[in-house]
Amino acid sequence: MFTNPDDESLRAVLTESRSIAVVGLSPKSDRDSHRVALYLQGQGYKIVPVYPSENYILGERVFRQLTEIPFAINIVNVFRRSEAVLPVVAQSLTLKPRAVWLQAGAANKAAVELCKGTGIILVMDRCIMKEHRRLTGERP
Repeated sequence: MFTNPDDESLRAVLTESRSIAVVGLSPKSDRDSHRVALYLQGQGYKIVPVYPSENYILGERVFRQLTEIPFAINIVNVFRRSEAVLPVVAQSLTLKPRAVWLQAGAANKAAVELCKGTGIILVMDRCIMKEHRRLTGERP
């Protein structure tokens, strides 16, 4: 049975990380992925959009896949349905981020198995923005 990391571990990931790849970052401002990434950008994180089209989102260069990112990523934040996250998690492992974070509503047992023994923290079914606010006391 999977259990998300405790608050102390999540707080450490959030406070010690500076770069977040956002898989599925929509250019549409009414989408959750856009609102969450904009919030994180406002908190000082380097946002790295991963999206199949667009050249820039939130003023940042867009990459089509995680494997195209040529620099270190601390957190991979995934906006995909549960059944679509496994290939993204597999790609994430090649970047060796500190954490792979599946947004609220997304969970995948095979992703748990894939991350076992890698040293990479997996968070499932939690909104990174809500957790950041809760654990750091930040407000919009």
